[in-house]
Parts: sequence; structure tokens; C-alpha cells
Amino acid sequence: MKNVKLEKQKLSLTGSISLGTGVMIGAGIFVLMGQIAELVGDLFPLAFVAGAIIVGFSSYSYVKFSNAYPSSGGVVKFLSKSYGPGTTTGTFSLLMYVSMVVSESLVAGTFGAYTLRLFPEEYAGYASILGVLLIAFAYIINISGNKVIESFATFTAIIKVVGITILAISGLLISGLPTITGSYIAESNINLPKGFGFIAALALSVLAYKGFTTITNQGGDIENPHKNIGKSIIISILICTFIYVTLALSVAGGLSIADIIKAKDYALAAAAKPVFGELGSLLTIILAIIATVSGVIASVYSASRMLKMLSNMKQVPNLNKLGNAKSPALIFTVLLAILLTILFDLTRIASIGAIFYLVMDIAIHWGLIRYLKNEIKFNPIIPLLAIAIDIIVLGAFIYIKYLNDPFVLVIALIGIILVILGERLFMKSHTDSEGKMHMGMDDEH
Repeated sequence: MKNVKLEKQKLSLTGSISLGTGVMIGAGIFVLMGQIAELVGDLFPLAFVAGAIIVGFSSYSYVKFSNAYPSSGGVVKFLSKSYGPGTTTGTFSLLMYVSMVVSESLVAGTFGAYTLRLFPEEYAGYASILGVLLIAFAYIINISGNKVIESFATFTAIIKVVGITILAISGLLISGLPTITGSYIAESNINLPKGFGFIAALALSVLAYKGFTTITNQGGDIENPHKNIGKSIIISILICTFIYVTLALSVAGGLSIADIIKAKDYALAAAAKPVFGELGSLLTIILAIIATVSGVIASVYSASRMLKMLSNMKQVPNLNKLGNAKSPALIFTVLLAILLTILFDLTRIASIGAIFYLVMDIAIHWGLIRYLKNEIKFNPIIPLLAIAIDIIVLGAFIYIKYLNDPFVLVIALIGIILVILGERLFMKSHTDSEGKMHMGMDDEH
């Protein structure tokens, strides 16, 4: 009877895609567009195309891993299979986890920025408070069970995908295809080789798609996981690529680059106003609210599942010992997201998330190539290309941040060091006198 009940709680392929697109469509469209435009000017629609190509190479490894080892642990399971339980797996897993929580706070902050467009400008400083309230709401939905999450995610995903698609196509038809000159040069790019800023901007465009990795955390909760996880990843990326590129072209046709940069935290609403008028701007804000709400709910779900798996596998301290609270991994995830939302602005949150994600992504591809070539059938050229692209994009992005916002690099470096030290100390705490780590690997329970 219990098994029948659990089976009924399984996510369908549609529900999985809804959660995947729910994470992806939110930050990518509603805030990163302005940040990318700030780096590359009118080339930002092409940055979304290039980002999709990069993610296409990157997703290959995740699909192969998911088909071979479907698990609620997702990336944690993949890293454990590659590097074995220990400091390396724990470190890269935590970087992925933190990047997921960073995405939550990014989308929550975006929700605040767009919602405040409905109020007078004197309320502009309350964006983070609204973001915190959204994260609290996401907690309530997440403790309600898989079916409630799936129903909410599916309902909101349909609204936002259809709504944003109509908005994008209509805007493109009215404003026409934009003229892309590539003549814009950001102040931070003045002394750099031509095209360097575009490469750096790809770190942010990749971040717009990174939500696909959260689908891998559904392995223990989805029907027919050996096939459906890979399908869900591919379909979600294709849906988001179409929406991102179409909408970017529409925005580029409706606003000047200067106006897009000025309104970078709510660029889509600003672009809708001259094309559709006040009503169009209002509808865009409503769509942004729906998209960001579903995005935070889906991201909280995936990140908390990942932290729970890390705890079960003894890669982090046992969260169940922290008290009698229900879903301690969920509570910790929500509290961390709230803290980030309060402390950092949207640009810095996005930058930190991009750095952490790219570092972890390189580890995933290398683990597949180096340690699992005899267990999983794959073409090694594709993950090798993914590694090379990640290194180039990450290097360019770090250098750009070194020039215009080195504080981001300091925070990212401190974060990485703390993760490594924390993992190393924790691993020593359950290593016996013979050097053997006593790990719990029953990661599906």
C-alpha cells in the first residue's frame, strides 16, 4: 500500500519539465538580460544563442549521468560516482548547492524589483523584503508535498511560457528585428581585445540556462527516471532557448541599449511600455511575478533535495540532529536564500552564482572523462569541449569582474575556501584511525 502511494506521488515528465523551466525562466529573462546588455550592448540576443550552444555541450554529460544513475541526489550522485565519497565530492557538491541557493535569491530579488514597479518610486528600497516574503511562501508550498508542487509548477509554467511567448512574438512583430551593430563598448572593456566582453557575458547567459541541472535532482521522484530525466533536460533547454532569444530580439527592437542598461533590474517591463503601452507593461510585470514565484518554488525544491542527499551521504553534518523541525534541509536552504537576498544586489548575486556553477560544471565533465569511461558509454570529445569552453568563459568573466567589481571575486574566493576547509574538517570527523571514511551511501532513503 505504501509503495502504491509513493508511486502516485511520482512526478510526470510534464511535471519535471515544468519544474525545470520554472527554475530557468525567471532570472534569465527578467534580470540577466539587462546585465548581459551592460557588457555587450546590442549583441545580447546573440549572447543567449551562444549560451544555449554552450549549455547544449554541457548538458550532454548530465544526460549521460542521469540515464546511468538516476537519483534524488542528482549532481551529488554524479560527483560521488566519479570521485568517490570524500572531500572532493563534498566540495563540488556544496558549490553546486550554493549556486542553486544563489539562483533562488536572484529570482526572489527579481520578484521584488518587478513587483515594486506597481508602486511609487519611494518604495524602491523594499525589493529585498518582498524577496524574503516570496522565499517564505516557497517554503510553505514545498512542505505541502510533491503533488502540490507539481500542480503549482505546471499551472504557473503554462501561464508564463504561453504569456511570455505571446509577448515576445507580438513585440517582435510590432517593433521588427533589431539592428545589431556590435559597436557598443562597455567602460570595463575599453582596454580589452575586441570580443572579450562578449565571452565574459556568456557566463551570465549560461547562468540563465543552468536551471536544467536541477532536473537531475528528481531521479527519486520522477516516473521512468532512466529515460524521463534526459528527455526533461533536453526539452526544457529547447523551450527556454526559443523564449530567451525571441524575447531578447523583441526587447532589443523596443528599447535603446542605454535604456535597457538603465532599467536592467526590470528591463522587460521597461521594453514593453513603448511597444504595448501601460497595459502591456502591467501585463509584463504580472508575468514576471508569476514566473519568479514559480522559479523560487522550483529552485527551493531542488536545492533542498540536494542538501538532504548530502546529509544522507554524510558529505555534510546530519541535519536531522539539528532539532525536531520538519524538513531541516528545506529550512536551512530557505534561511540561506533569505540571507543572500538581504546582503547582495542582483548583479553581485548573479556573478557569484555564475562563478560557482562554472567551477562545479568543469568537475562534472572531468569526472565523467577521467573516472567513468569504462562504465558509461559516451563520446569524450563533447565533455572535453565543454571543459575548454567553461575555462575560457570563466577566465574572461573573472578578469572583467577584476576590472569593474573585484569585491565579487573576494566573496567568491572566500566562499570557495570556506567550503573546502569546512568539508575537509568534517571529513576528518568521521575518518577512523586507519584513514577510512565511514560514509552513508544509501542515498535514496
